[in-house]
Amino acid sequence: MIGRRRLRAMLTILAGLLLAASVLCAHAATPLVGKVDSVGITVGDMDRSVAFYSGVLTFKKESDTEVSGDAYEHLYGLFGLRLRIVRMRLGEESIDLMQFLAPTGRPAPVDSRSNDRWFQHVAIIVSDMNRAYALLRAHKVEHASSGPQRLPDWNPNAGGIEAFYFRDPDGNPLEILHFPAGKGVPKWHEAGDRLFLGIDHTAIVVADTDASVAFYRDTLGLSIAGTSENYGIEQEHLNNVFGAHLRITSLRAAAGPGVELLEYLAPRTGRPMPADSQPNDVWYAQINMSVRDVRVVVQGARAGHYTQVSSGVIELAPGLGAFVVRDPDGHASLLRQK
Repeated sequence: MIGRRRLRAMLTILAGLLLAASVLCAHAATPLVGKVDSVGITVGDMDRSVAFYSGVLTFKKESDTEVSGDAYEHLYGLFGLRLRIVRMRLGEESIDLMQFLAPTGRPAPVDSRSNDRWFQHVAIIVSDMNRAYALLRAHKVEHASSGPQRLPDWNPNAGGIEAFYFRDPDGNPLEILHFPAGKGVPKWHEAGDRLFLGIDHTAIVVADTDASVAFYRDTLGLSIAGTSENYGIEQEHLNNVFGAHLRITSLRAAAGPGVELLEYLAPRTGRPMPADSQPNDVWYAQINMSVRDVRVVVQGARAGHYTQVSSGVIELAPGLGAFVVRDPDGHASLLRQK
């Protein structure tokens, strides 16, 4: 027979296990990431970039700030940091242009390709592809596609979508995208006279979709919103990669732009993110996300052995903890508790 003291001890342990299980279930039921706030893009000349994004793509400047000091140095792992951040809004979505005044970083490699794993673009929705492309041509933007492409109808998830890759003044890749009726979220089909409507997603090249899903879904709590497998001459000309065959997985939080994973099933010749990449390098970009408990995210990142950029949770202001972490391919996410 079990003694009363031992029985009480067993019941206490059982109660503790049930409480822990309920806490874990609560965490699982409520995703850690509540919103993708914006996409951060490192630039070399802020005034030139602001002129491009506002004058060509009709983004509106919302704020212009400079930050420095110990907290930001530990957030980004850069000693002596001075950072200028300009927030630009298009429709309901935003980007944060980031110029590291000190220390300065390196420009993007001139031979960057769309299947290199430092590739990350912002997908801007347009109401008319022909008009948008003509405007970009008038401003002499650098092509990253051979021209706008209409994805074929045999592909049920992507058929009829029109897309074009180009580059900003620093060589950062961008995309304009037009959804046909029945594709994309409803707001992209609302009547209006604007040409550039907003940001649908940011896309990143990954080596292994399953490993990336483990980070964005299982660690951060984003949900898979759709999948597609794209190939053919249109995809080759869109990505400017001969023989391009992609596995595409879209993830979303409850609000904000999506995160699109691009795995090149062929050719598998894309180069990895440079091991010594730093946030002040112009090929650096980050996905800015709001989280309900940044410390839980840090625990998950450490448990998954993901690379920390920050030395830990950094208090940028009272109640505002932040943490920068890299996914399995080196793409960065800035997680802020709000």
